[in-house]
Amino acid sequence: MKAAYVNAIGGASGDMLLASLVDSGLDVMGLSSALTSVGIEGFQLETLLEDRQGVKGTHLDVNIDRSDSGKRTPTDFIDIVNAAPISDSSKSKCCEVFNLIGEAEGFVHGEDPGKVHLHELGTIDTIIDVVGVVLGLEMLSVEKLYSSPIPTGSGTVRTEHGLLPVPAPATAYMLASKNIPCYPPPSYMPPTGEMVTPTGMALLATLADFSQPVMNIHSIGYGLGTRDPESYPNVLSLWIGDLSVSKDETGIILLETNLDDTTGETLGYVQEKLFELGARDVWFTSIQMKKNRPGVLLSTLIDESMKEKIADLIMLETSTLGIRVRPVERIEAEREIENFESSLGNVRIKLKKKNGLVVAVAPEYEDCKKIASDDSIPLNQVFFLVKKEAEDIYL
Repeated sequence: MKAAYVNAIGGASGDMLLASLVDSGLDVMGLSSALTSVGIEGFQLETLLEDRQGVKGTHLDVNIDRSDSGKRTPTDFIDIVNAAPISDSSKSKCCEVFNLIGEAEGFVHGEDPGKVHLHELGTIDTIIDVVGVVLGLEMLSVEKLYSSPIPTGSGTVRTEHGLLPVPAPATAYMLASKNIPCYPPPSYMPPTGEMVTPTGMALLATLADFSQPVMNIHSIGYGLGTRDPESYPNVLSLWIGDLSVSKDETGIILLETNLDDTTGETLGYVQEKLFELGARDVWFTSIQMKKNRPGVLLSTLIDESMKEKIADLIMLETSTLGIRVRPVERIEAEREIENFESSLGNVRIKLKKKNGLVVAVAPEYEDCKKIASDDSIPLNQVFFLVKKEAEDIYL
């Protein structure tokens, strides 16, 4: 899968994101034509090769007709996008970005999110940035976008509403409401001013997963901001490549927690619920805890995608105050499940393979248990007989 990672170490804005795509190979003329087809008029894209504190990259000037009033609402932008001849996926992403901008501005100004006038954000610069980034990623065939944590900046920024703290209230709202990882500049640095704009924040909050992927990088593009401060490079880099997943990496994590005041009945119940939710394995280990208390270590192996759901269950059903999370790398044998017609009836068997050859056979417990119960045969005899018959066939 082709993916991109935004390294927002020097900030993020709509034009910086767009410039990083151009610096990564996005054709400006093709982008301009795509924006015109959306119905956007009265603009010209100009690319400039410049540097910021020694970092060379692309600065993108969006020259627009300055008679543009800029008195648009999120609904106005959404209507333009919905009427455009672009893919449904691109429409959905653009509308989601504009809805978030409206939600943030509406919250800050106490107005209806769809009808709030966007002032600086109401010009066609904003729709060019939003639609341009969404279409640009599509034109470069980027299927998944990731982002680094966001630098919040410091100091103040001058707007039509006056002198505002950094990050601007709308940007701060998005950071908080979307639970986005962020960090302030070091205290010894002079005030940085605005490092992340509301448009840049809305794009990343909507389109990006805030984690650093393992990927094979094919290109790195640098999008330059307008300012050139001495304290940091006003640069955003975009790494484009293919997601890299080792064939032996299974995406499994281990969740563990120590318990000394949860009853055995509760632990049994929790184990059942964890298996119902899809845990791969659950086990308990006797441990010695502080103040000489005997305790229990609850461990469960799960797919990483289930982390939040499984952690919520453990937090809710036990007395734990914290859960340890560790990635687990596992080398798995090839395996297949087949239906085997034994002398006692049909039983599913698991075939373990190495280099395509069957090296071990194991009957499924539940099938053997049913035969043992139905025919009043000891379970170990059922298991032994089915295993032997299957080994005669497969080994």
